[in-house]
Amino acid sequence: MMVTWMVTLMIMVMAEAKNVLMIVADDGGLEMKVYGNSVIDMPHLDALARRSVAFTRAFTSVSSCSPSRSAILTGLPTHQNGMYGLHQGYHHFSSFEGVRSLPGILADAGVRTGIIGKKHVGPETVYPFEFAHTEETESILQVGRNITRIRQLARQFLQNNDTRPFFLYVGFHDPHRCGHTNPEYGQFCEKFGDGEAGMGVIPDWRPVRYTPQQVVVPYFVQDTPAARNDLVAQYTTLSRLDQGVGLLMEELAHAGHFNDTLVVYTSDNGIPFPAGRTNLYDPGLVEPLLVSSPAHQELWGNTSSTLTSLLDLTPTVLDWLQVRYPNYTILRKDQPAVLTGKSLLPYLEHAGVDARKPDRGVGVSRKMGVWVPDVGAAGSEPAVFASHDLHEVTMYYPMRAVRTPSFKLIHNLNFKMPFPIDQDFYLSPVFQDILNRTQEALPLPWYKTLRTYYYRDQWELYDLKADPQERYNVAGKGRYQAVLGVLQARLGAWQNTTYDPWLCGPSAVLQDSGPYASHHVCLPLYNDL
Repeated sequence: MMVTWMVTLMIMVMAEAKNVLMIVADDGGLEMKVYGNSVIDMPHLDALARRSVAFTRAFTSVSSCSPSRSAILTGLPTHQNGMYGLHQGYHHFSSFEGVRSLPGILADAGVRTGIIGKKHVGPETVYPFEFAHTEETESILQVGRNITRIRQLARQFLQNNDTRPFFLYVGFHDPHRCGHTNPEYGQFCEKFGDGEAGMGVIPDWRPVRYTPQQVVVPYFVQDTPAARNDLVAQYTTLSRLDQGVGLLMEELAHAGHFNDTLVVYTSDNGIPFPAGRTNLYDPGLVEPLLVSSPAHQELWGNTSSTLTSLLDLTPTVLDWLQVRYPNYTILRKDQPAVLTGKSLLPYLEHAGVDARKPDRGVGVSRKMGVWVPDVGAAGSEPAVFASHDLHEVTMYYPMRAVRTPSFKLIHNLNFKMPFPIDQDFYLSPVFQDILNRTQEALPLPWYKTLRTYYYRDQWELYDLKADPQERYNVAGKGRYQAVLGVLQARLGAWQNTTYDPWLCGPSAVLQDSGPYASHHVCLPLYNDL
């Protein structure tokens, strides 16, 4: 399939900007040229990047599917909107009934809303899309991976004669693992619809194949044959996602909305590899984020190193559509819900400036050959925050994090217990390889050991300028105590603002009702933590 939709730009007239197309991959990562991967063939996402500002330091607020999608659509972290873990099946988590999300807020403002593909959030009253074709109405393989079906549904929505502005959310199921759900289609469902015997045919997909020698092994994945073969399967599945994005852009052009629509491309959480999904290390939090604004064409093709959170997407969409965030309360009747994210539209005005002048020296100084942490940077630099409670219902491991350009602080509240492993990841070749090599005392070319992956300190502090791969926890180092205190205070302030029930854990109990209703306190447990 040729990348033809870019040509349309040259012959269309700029219309009044009023629509939004939000594209969310499932467990997607930085597999594009703009993010440094020159091996994988992603021509349609590369083309979208050329007509976008690419944010190079974008992070999810929670590294788990349903919680992240709820945060994207509400602008509220998982502990504030109530989606503590996965929504489907026996996991059964849902947002609080009083929460307001984009589809409901926009519908009240006269915006037509639609969703195609993976939804994975609830209840329906909180996420009331007008046009909906999701796993709740048909097979997730068809609406999330069959890009021909996705194209047909997008055409149906976009060519509707309704003149209202629209918000269309497309949730691809690629490149999520097939895992225990559809193992017959391969590790990443890379065989689904590829034309081989018994796999069916997706007419619009031309699978792209790779060899183990071609793939780029990230620093957080062991470089072994099993891991490389796992990445090969992921790469092929990503070709389906990429071609699906191309189809969406073609449909947008054919419907006459190519130049009046804000297009956002991102993913929900980190890739499903070690230190990725379900972790608050950078591989679990970092996301692709392309923002294509027809009102900022002169800045297309630039990058921005502005620290960005997916909590910024709700205020960005509201800003673009000129819709006010409603005044309402969730649990505390005396405290209205507040968005802690920011609109990204003002940052499009100066995209590329910070990318041309990277802040390589910010956050640390060198004195007598020793890195000296910059306490001022820890307190004054912009920050993004993360909140994780569960993935699957059996995976209770609450964590909170604050990240600046210079430092990352993670608070592991359940640190006495081993870090839990989800079902899909457990069955993956890459994790089975780690288990087998550890059990058989074979060489494991990985930056961690299985034990250090399972058992973590209560506080993890990383100096990202000196240690960008988060290998060395400096929370116990004397010269970092001031930085630790500053970041703990910033994290606590965010938890207060977002009314975090885990604010006092694990050494105290939050009391915020009865005699403590007007002055919340953390009462000590004296549990030696």
